[in-house]
Amino acid sequence: MPEIKLPTFEKRQAWAHLVVGLFVALAALSGLQVWLRDAIVDARFKVATRPASGTVALIEIDPKSIEAIGHWPWRRTLHSDLLKQLGKSSVADIAFDVDFSSSSLPAEDAAFVEALRQAGSSVILPAFRQRFEAQADGSPLHVNRPLPQFLADSWLALVDIRPDRDGIARHYSYGDRVDGTFIPSMGAILAGRHQENGETFRIDFGILPSSIPRYSYIDVLRGVPTVLQALSNRKVVIAGTAAELGDRLNAPNGTILPGSIVLALAAETIIQERALATTSGFVSIAMVVGVILLMAFAWSRAHLGVRVAGLAAVALLGEISAIVLQASSSIVVDTSLLLSACFAYLVVAMFDEIGLRGILRLVAERRFQRITMSLRDGLVCADDMGRITFWNPAASDIFGYEAGQAIGRPFWFLLDMDDTAATERFELTAIPSEQLRHANGYVVELGGRRVTGDRFDLECSLSAWDTPGGVQYGAVLRDISQRKRQQARIRFLAECDVLTGLPNRNSLLAELERQQARPTALLLVGIDRFGQINHLHGASFADALLVAVASRLTALATSIDFVARLSDGEFAVLAPTDRAEAFGRRIIVDFQNTAVGLGARSHRVAMAVGCAEGLTAEHPEEWLGNAQFALASARSALISEPVGFTPSMRLAIVVREALELELRKALARNEFELFYQPQVDLRSGKVVGAEALIRWRHPQRGYVSPGEFMPVVNATSLAEGVSAWVMETAFLQAAIWYRAGHPVRIGINLSQCQFSAGDLVTEVKALLAVSQVPPELIELEVTEDIVLENFQKTNAIFIDLRAQSIKMAFDDFGTGYGSLTYLKKFSLDTIKIDQTFVKSLTPGSDDAAIVSATIELGHSLGLSVIAEGIEDDATARFLHDLGCDEGQGYHFGRPVSSTEFEKRFFASPGSVAA
Repeated sequence: MPEIKLPTFEKRQAWAHLVVGLFVALAALSGLQVWLRDAIVDARFKVATRPASGTVALIEIDPKSIEAIGHWPWRRTLHSDLLKQLGKSSVADIAFDVDFSSSSLPAEDAAFVEALRQAGSSVILPAFRQRFEAQADGSPLHVNRPLPQFLADSWLALVDIRPDRDGIARHYSYGDRVDGTFIPSMGAILAGRHQENGETFRIDFGILPSSIPRYSYIDVLRGVPTVLQALSNRKVVIAGTAAELGDRLNAPNGTILPGSIVLALAAETIIQERALATTSGFVSIAMVVGVILLMAFAWSRAHLGVRVAGLAAVALLGEISAIVLQASSSIVVDTSLLLSACFAYLVVAMFDEIGLRGILRLVAERRFQRITMSLRDGLVCADDMGRITFWNPAASDIFGYEAGQAIGRPFWFLLDMDDTAATERFELTAIPSEQLRHANGYVVELGGRRVTGDRFDLECSLSAWDTPGGVQYGAVLRDISQRKRQQARIRFLAECDVLTGLPNRNSLLAELERQQARPTALLLVGIDRFGQINHLHGASFADALLVAVASRLTALATSIDFVARLSDGEFAVLAPTDRAEAFGRRIIVDFQNTAVGLGARSHRVAMAVGCAEGLTAEHPEEWLGNAQFALASARSALISEPVGFTPSMRLAIVVREALELELRKALARNEFELFYQPQVDLRSGKVVGAEALIRWRHPQRGYVSPGEFMPVVNATSLAEGVSAWVMETAFLQAAIWYRAGHPVRIGINLSQCQFSAGDLVTEVKALLAVSQVPPELIELEVTEDIVLENFQKTNAIFIDLRAQSIKMAFDDFGTGYGSLTYLKKFSLDTIKIDQTFVKSLTPGSDDAAIVSATIELGHSLGLSVIAEGIEDDATARFLHDLGCDEGQGYHFGRPVSSTEFEKRFFASPGSVAA
């Protein structure tokens, strides 16, 4: 940093006077001088006080009068009566500060005119100037004058007082021209000194407002003798002083006075010849020049103390003289610039004595100390020998040493000395200076040692700078132990499974990246029916099981194997290719033979293992995906052997995704159709219903079997859209047939998504309203996978639907685990015996016993029974003999389009039940 050359003494002296002159000029030009002058003069009023002459008295419209007479404004006859009372006391002049610009009752106005006449032209009435929007003549002022009939025997005077720019009323005028006519001010008329060319003057607020005689309006009105006698030969002002009348003005020294008091003070100022006039600017400039000449003489001849005493004496004597002159005459000496010059010289003298460089250094040091004392990081400074010279409170918090214990000791005593080699390699003075002088400093992590001997992780941000005494070092020290622990925790959460402590998916993918080119196989191990275990035994049991399985897998693996946890119930093991299959088989057998120990309990689980080699994939994600395909195949195969990945597994998924995309397009292009298979009353042989079955009319492949595309639909988000379309189409078809005179019941297969995601009851109500189909012609069919999801919710939906007269049927009855339970728990209308019991139905067979029992059970529960899969007349007759209500199957008709259904079953009379 280049050396700063300070000016010589003579130049500094000229510089001091120049600064003072500029400061005074700036004060005068900026308006600061006006503010300071007013503040000084206002303060003098507190010292130079005097009593009022008593010539002017105030008759107050005060709270006492308002309470006695009533709410303001008053009847004008009161003022007439007041004038009569004042006539008795022989007052000199009567001035009203009350608005008479509007008419009252004619009788009251006439009475007031008569009272004015009797007063003998000694009454002064007010004119008010008020600021409104521009008048017709463009003037922004509006003048409120008394009514013309009142002015015949009275004087007109202005009563408004204009405050200064700061909102304080200090000045008053002798009068002003209004519409070309001079109107004197009320204070000037009362003082008998109004002059047309008189300038505004400063009111003498040294006159004590409390010395002005004040009497209550009600006392004068009532003719209280002592009051009337006291008013004799006085000039009176009748005005409101009650706070609710709102006539208030800001006066000097923070006081707020009624406008009538200020008016009386203005009149007293004129009467006592105290109209204050401020000295001209030349006087102020002359005083400033005098101070400058005095300081120019004394600057090089007297030391700082003498100059300061001289400036204080000049300021004090100047202000005392001004107070005496203001108290004894009507002259206000403006000392604002004089005091400004004295103040500026005091500041400049101190700067000159201390020196600019010293001041800047002092400011910098104070700022540095304030900053360092508030830092949360430790701050340590050291000299060129590495000894500590500065120690802030945060450093004490970190290390436990007080400043007195640390200052003077070598910097290395703060470091952990157990690691001797590392400590010897670090030396504060050995760090290259260019690194320490870098903008970001030199940052290093070391081991710190507290006063208690505890070791902790310490981050040091080091810097250096040159001083006349040599190189100085600075170190910002931060305890990063918690940050290190947090980083370790974050790393653990990012790379490991919290429950088991095994590496997680992220770590597995990183390991797959490293092992891809090697002869390594990835085994995925899945706990069979883990979700069911979790639901059955609870999450705590499932977590304990996962921990135990992780421990077992780790024990089975060798030291070169990599074991990780992927997700609920799935683990991964990386093993050499030549032993992967055997290791997978060993895992399966080990868990088959030995139950998993869970403290005092044990639980036997089955394991499925899928295996994929690294050479089957191009990147880790694909490798992991191949292993997951193999695991899914192992689970579905239900075999106790590891299943290796084959390309056909991935191809099947690719085909499935392509089929899903085609199905989405098919839904958008309206390629789906509903076919209808008849349901026949076995007693009458007539068609009573039809089951709606979806078909896909592919533009190239023709009709596609539901068995090919419905599994994809039900496993994807397509299920919601397709199910809604089936419902709407079937409802509308039932309505069409009903209106055509064919009331055929239509059975609609529901999907699981309609219970879990949608609002089935609302949807059905809406379709009934739109289609206008009788609800008894709609039968909704459910299967076991739907009712397994949520017993209570599903049954509530069944009840709501049956309340709408919708029929509910249980499809594929007899094939599930809990068919009889469902008949007991759920609100149903119909059961449909699955075709597996019907296709080979013969008298005396096991199927016959099951079907017969089912029919009898259904009837005993009040349910109708439909048998599916009837393919010949003998089966139909046998079911009729067993009491079955309805039948469905190829014997009665295959599923056909609605048009074909109408041709076959509606063409001949009597084929459909009415």
